[in-house]
Amino acid sequence: MDTLTSKELILRAWREFATLDPERVASVFAADAEWLAPPGNATARELDGTHHLVGRDRLVQFLTVEFPAVFAADRQVDFRAVTAADTTVVVETRMRATLRNGQKYDNDYCFVFEVSDGLITRVREYMDTRRAEEMFAASGVPHR
Repeated sequence: MDTLTSKELILRAWREFATLDPERVASVFAADAEWLAPPGNATARELDGTHHLVGRDRLVQFLTVEFPAVFAADRQVDFRAVTAADTTVVVETRMRATLRNGQKYDNDYCFVFEVSDGLITRVREYMDTRRAEEMFAASGVPHR
């Protein structure tokens, strides 16, 4: 891969995430990359999973198989801001989708990406967990 700025890498990563192609998604992560989200968040509970994912293979599984299974249709991410300083990139987004329970999902996110040697090494994800919980629960179908 050509040398990219941290910001360019993260913008490329979002394009790769959207493809759902495991090889393309893997290409932006370090082997030992990790993804941290708020403990007990609705998506993690829906997947019977954890809020802390470790390793490129685990992140690829989440982004290409699990995430699209939960956010089943009409996925749309709108960027509000992308701010970079050296090896840290902060991305503010709004995500909308249809959940697998049929409920509409609409929430704001903030992601803090850490980059080293042209790859993502760490992602910290923040969202309105209460709002997400309400949308997951709105159909009356309990979490798995």
